[in-house]
Amino acid sequence: MTNKILALKYRPQEFKDLIGQEVMAQTITNAIKLGKTPNAYLLTGIRGVGKTTTARLIAKALNCTKNFSIGEKCSASENCHCKEIVDSNHMDVLEMDAASKTGIDDVRELIENSKYSPTSAKFKIFIIDEVHMLSKQAFNGLLKTLEEPPPSLKFILATTEVRKIPVTILSRCQRFDLKRVSVEQLCEHLKKIADKENGKISEDAIKLIARTSEGSVRDSISLLDRALISQSINENKQIEEPDVRKMLGLADKSKVITLFKEVLSGNEKNASSILNELINDGLDAKNFLNDILEVLYLFSRRISLGPIEKDMSVSEAEVQMIDQYSKNIDMQDIGLFWQLTIKTIDDLRIVGNENLTLEMYIMQLVHLKNIDTKKQVSNSENESSQISSDTLIGKKIDDQPVDNIPNQIKNQLKNINQIKTNPIKNLSKESQSTKIEITSFQDLINLANKEKEIELKYDLERNVKLVSFNRGKIDISFNEKLNKNFIKNLTEKLLSWTGERWIISLSKNSNAKSIYEKNQEDKNNMIEEFKKSKVAQDIQKAFPDAKLIDLTEEE
Repeated sequence: MTNKILALKYRPQEFKDLIGQEVMAQTITNAIKLGKTPNAYLLTGIRGVGKTTTARLIAKALNCTKNFSIGEKCSASENCHCKEIVDSNHMDVLEMDAASKTGIDDVRELIENSKYSPTSAKFKIFIIDEVHMLSKQAFNGLLKTLEEPPPSLKFILATTEVRKIPVTILSRCQRFDLKRVSVEQLCEHLKKIADKENGKISEDAIKLIARTSEGSVRDSISLLDRALISQSINENKQIEEPDVRKMLGLADKSKVITLFKEVLSGNEKNASSILNELINDGLDAKNFLNDILEVLYLFSRRISLGPIEKDMSVSEAEVQMIDQYSKNIDMQDIGLFWQLTIKTIDDLRIVGNENLTLEMYIMQLVHLKNIDTKKQVSNSENESSQISSDTLIGKKIDDQPVDNIPNQIKNQLKNINQIKTNPIKNLSKESQSTKIEITSFQDLINLANKEKEIELKYDLERNVKLVSFNRGKIDISFNEKLNKNFIKNLTEKLLSWTGERWIISLSKNSNAKSIYEKNQEDKNNMIEEFKKSKVAQDIQKAFPDAKLIDLTEEE
């Protein structure tokens, strides 16, 4: 056993040793104890989660000479079937690789053998691995035997591609899906193995191995085996995370995030420099692009769901970097970056020079980030003569230079897209005859709701704070959640609805409140006032645990 690779040496020998498959193991053991085993098992899951191991454990449990139902164990010295089953040389437990025996002739031979009773064991068991590789005729040949096998025959089918198996086969089997093993469980398992093998490996290195294995126990143990072999040359040296990264050709995630920061800043030179450092460290191109996809996912998660909670796949330092750099990117950019990264992974199959592909990819990312901004700045400069004096860059807003106002206001100014010609001439005859008069801010919100402009209505109610409203001019302030194209959209809609050009001026009045905030404040005041009434006090006495949350006027 000492000369075996770790993946075989630490293969589970009992159901309780299976990692991450506790529910499945309990179901199978209960069925064996009750004597209600199916004619055929179907075990599915990704590579390395224990399909073949589970099949052998089922064969051992069914044929063990000890009383399995009360937990008795057989020893190696006893004449039991378990050792032969583990060594894959038991006469009544046949393991067949469907990838190499795919035809109807192979299945016909198997069916002929199924007619004979077991020689020494209680059950004759056929384990068919990668069963999805069988041909259509071979599957059809199995149907009758699977449905009504001899009493002493059991089938155990294993596959990684369950969708390729005909429904007629699936309906004759009891299916068990083996799930991916979590990073936490893998880390715990790898630590135990490393301790038994007297391997010196850091906790961060074990976490990296567990994440890289993608839920596969066998892959994680194999990677640990590689790492421990490299450490055995120098027994005093502990294996650290950078050592594992070099072994696997993985980039340091913090370096990837730093490179991403340079991309977002438009600093092409620094981004290329960091990429060259990673390439010199033995970077694998496909692994690097997959790391980029993971970083993009983390950025989108930060933008959409808020701060990243405790996650074993991300360190605290990396979380802080993501929090800091996510302010310079939005979901639209992330979607474009994601598609470009997927395309670059495909390009690796075509282009011979991987390093050249990665450098071009980084250059494209930098320029892709700048395309939208350049277009907006160009539009703003070319159309500046059409923008009102309240919103011109270089003029003043509330007697303060625009250059000194926050970035969110500048972003709103960049997105003003004025129509150069006379707006009245651009309107159709139909729109001129159906001009709508807007006399108040509430009329504007009601009109947006009527026209099904839901995004505009949401911004008007929750993100915009009205300072003043006059016909043809609206003075507002807003919060950081406001859509970056709000002013552009609002001016276009007002022009379309009223046939007149409106001036939207930006104010720094921090005391103004949104419609939603005002309604909430009025509602809270009304509830507090009602709580003082005798009716509310009587209700509170009758129902001490009751809590007043809303008031509705009866129609």
